[in-house]
Amino acid sequence: MENHAINIPIPTREKMFNMSPLLRPTLGNIITWIILTVGLVITFIRFTQGIGSVANLDDNAPWGMWIGFDLLCGVCLAAGGYFTTVACYVMGMKHFHSAARPAVPTAFLGYAFVVVALLYDLGHPLRLPFMFFFPGTTSVLFEVGLCVATYLTVLFTEFSIAPAEWLSRRFPIALKWRFFVNKINILLTIFGVTLSTLHQSSLGSLYLICPGKLHPLWYSPFLPMFFFVSSMVAGASMVIFEGFFAHKGVHQYMDAQHLRESDCVTLSFAKAASFILMAYFMLKFIDMLVQANIPYLFTGYGLWWMVEMFGFVLLPALLYAKGSREGNVRLCQYASMNAVAGIVLNRFNICMIAFNYQLPAAERYFPSLWEICISVFVVTMIVTCYRFIVYHMPILYEHPDFKDAH
Repeated sequence: MENHAINIPIPTREKMFNMSPLLRPTLGNIITWIILTVGLVITFIRFTQGIGSVANLDDNAPWGMWIGFDLLCGVCLAAGGYFTTVACYVMGMKHFHSAARPAVPTAFLGYAFVVVALLYDLGHPLRLPFMFFFPGTTSVLFEVGLCVATYLTVLFTEFSIAPAEWLSRRFPIALKWRFFVNKINILLTIFGVTLSTLHQSSLGSLYLICPGKLHPLWYSPFLPMFFFVSSMVAGASMVIFEGFFAHKGVHQYMDAQHLRESDCVTLSFAKAASFILMAYFMLKFIDMLVQANIPYLFTGYGLWWMVEMFGFVLLPALLYAKGSREGNVRLCQYASMNAVAGIVLNRFNICMIAFNYQLPAAERYFPSLWEICISVFVVTMIVTCYRFIVYHMPILYEHPDFKDAH
């Protein structure tokens, strides 16, 4: 690896890989290796002994943690890709360019591993492609699957610029692909945000079919809108959240422009998130009043709904507003953690906690230890792949061969 002005290791024709940070026996790497090993063992058991050997799913709860966390949360938290690229490439906010490069691979990995996680949840995982051959055109689930598959292709195309620049010194033909993708980048962005609008809202539409199973405080005919609005919050929050941890773990791979613009990105996205969160809070309360759900507020579920709304919607909205107004970057970063936790809590409530609320406690679904381990395994694979990408590709810096070419 050669060094440029700020000592970032740039791949050369002779040395393309920088695996030492992943193979070094540090505490973080050792924990990663253990999680990946355990995950592979559980994966072997699941695909040889069947889904019942590792999951607590049944006829009452056919969708559990793998859907609630890996799919509903995974797709929502990967919304930083469309949120950032629209701001940068469609709205012309070029000062967000340093945030767009990291947001795209994060979104791509999020969607790619959503597909991986679905393989665990499907009783017959090899039938995942069947929807393309036997399309259920009246099914919301078909629309979700088609949009996710198409958007994953769009994200891969957008992301491919980074590996093309990484491989360009050894394989010059990669430059032609990079040039082509740059030419159609605005079309990819518009196509991507259109697909995101469709499937982010359609994930909420999946639960419109079960008004008798989902608690009235969470069930609403406006679930599709709530899912889409909350995905915008997740997109802005994840950009701030990822930036915070990137500065902690891989700051040595950031160039001067990225470091210079990071605070501006954080404060700007915090301001946007505060407005969206406040609007989301008001919409949820108006919906609760319109549906005459006030009596439910005086129950245990009502208390839990208030905890979600005030502790994980209103609170991060106020923290974002205060942080962006005062230029307090650290407060905005803490608010992003609060907001991300709120998104996860909301999806868990809809998929598991408030679902089948009328059943006795003994018949309610609770994820098995192995389901939790598989979810941790999937997240660890995402983090490991992201680290590999950052260590090798120009994600947090501009490649010296393509300076100011974006």
